[in-house]
Amino acid sequence: MQKEKMSVTRNPFVSALTAALYIVVVACVMYYGLKNNKVESILIPIAMLSLFTLSTAVMGFLFILEPIRMYLDGKKKEAVHHFFMTILSFAAITGFIFLTLFLKAL
Repeated sequence: MQKEKMSVTRNPFVSALTAALYIVVVACVMYYGLKNNKVESILIPIAMLSLFTLSTAVMGFLFILEPIRMYLDGKKKEAVHHFFMTILSFAAITGFIFLTLFLKAL
């Protein structure tokens, strides 16, 4: 019996969109959750470093896991293409966000 690999997605746009949604959730929690927080504590830098570490792990999972699996399965060109398409998709989403901010500022 062959084990099936758990896959996030083989669609690079879905991986990039999931990364963008993760960022939106984290930004909303930080913006709305900390809006009226006047507490100074050592826990704040600990929380920020922990969030940075968690975000690095999540982004690594979303951007790199599937290309590594494809590469190890011998699909080297497809793996590189998938990785770059994920980056390109995320860059397009990021560009859209900046364009929206720019147009809103006019």
